[in-house]
Amino acid sequence: MRLDRVSFAKRLAAYGEAVALPGQPILEGRLLRMVGLTLEAEGLRAAVGSRCLVINDDSYHPTQVEAEVMGFSAGKLYLMPVGSLAGIAPGARVVPLPNTGRLPMGMSMLGRVLDGAGRALDGKGGMKAEDWVPMDGPVINPLKRHPISEPLDVGIRSINGLLTVGRGQRLGLFAGTGVGKSVLLGMMTRFTAADIIVVGLIGERGREVKEFIEHILGEESIKRSVVVASPADEAPLMRLRAAQYCTRIAEYFRDKGKNVLLLMDSLTRYAQAQREIALAIGEPPATKGYPPSVFAKLPSLVERAGNAEKGGGSITAFYTVLSEGDDQQDPIADAARGVLDGHLVLSRRLAEEGHYPAIDIEASISRVMPAVVGVEHLRSAQRFKQLWSRYQQSRDLISVGAYVPGGDAETDLAIARQAEMVRYLRQGLDESEPLAASAAQLASIFAPRPA
Repeated sequence: MRLDRVSFAKRLAAYGEAVALPGQPILEGRLLRMVGLTLEAEGLRAAVGSRCLVINDDSYHPTQVEAEVMGFSAGKLYLMPVGSLAGIAPGARVVPLPNTGRLPMGMSMLGRVLDGAGRALDGKGGMKAEDWVPMDGPVINPLKRHPISEPLDVGIRSINGLLTVGRGQRLGLFAGTGVGKSVLLGMMTRFTAADIIVVGLIGERGREVKEFIEHILGEESIKRSVVVASPADEAPLMRLRAAQYCTRIAEYFRDKGKNVLLLMDSLTRYAQAQREIALAIGEPPATKGYPPSVFAKLPSLVERAGNAEKGGGSITAFYTVLSEGDDQQDPIADAARGVLDGHLVLSRRLAEEGHYPAIDIEASISRVMPAVVGVEHLRSAQRFKQLWSRYQQSRDLISVGAYVPGGDAETDLAIARQAEMVRYLRQGLDESEPLAASAAQLASIFAPRPA
């Protein structure tokens, strides 16, 4: 960040007034070297997680960049910048910043697009902050959380009927690239019965941020939404902050008694940002290049979603997980399955067949569905999956004409109901199917037919 000398001096003086203790000089250090993404500084003491300002005031164009303390060793501090380091030179001053750690919150955030630091990206000017809250939200005693006991209508027939979502549930949306996960998220933002929608676009292409807001989210949905965007070209620390910030926004509205839908695209980019930081400060890789801290941060982020105490609000969260090469055993995908309450797997084969949404019913599961739907609904969903699986097992034989009708009653029924089941699973981008209608249509597939 380059400043003219006048504004640079004013800002530096303001920082000095905030940092210095009464009657004491400002403590500052010096930048020793830069290794990869990491800055090494000496001469000052600062806690892990605190912020510093790296200042190069010897050049014709004064430069400053904010950095966060990520670790320390033998009198050295390891810092990670949140912006470009252009103009920073060896020997630059490192000044600790006041550790306010608070972010602006309020209803004025609705309809806005922010970055990971809470700054507006939409050109609509600043926000009126009703509250200032710390990045880390209050920890809820797991025994005091209200259990998931009621369904959430997401407006997508296949999910409502076969993978029913509970209010306060946390699900993963597992997919490779180009199989329609962003479009599915957009349908959820338009159709889900929620008071507030918080969207986190973490590590995505910058082009997709604008497209998601204008073409997928839409004018009506944006009015009740907050979008936090940190594109792939931003520093890994900023991507990490953006994921934490959008989770904190969801917590804020939940604590206000609102039912919040949190959509984060993607959890994998969050893990990759932490991997970049951890490797840069010297943490050894463990599983496929991911250091242990990555697998510690995933549950700490995901566990913040869910229901509040009885009588409070809720956060129903969907996290997209990128499966590299459609490999469902990717370490991040495997770790995410262990901490989430279910997963929806998108199939490339179905997408290539023009089957949208391309949800693989056999590989997907909602762990709370038995607790939020009736007995008949659950029985119909199980029956649907049985027949769908039976048809997939015999698909090759049927397609080449090798299957002889009458050989197996279950397979015969699966073939007879196949066209109806395919119609049930497919849905247009602008079509919304309420939960009750989804359940009724599911039951009609297996209703007795006249002879």
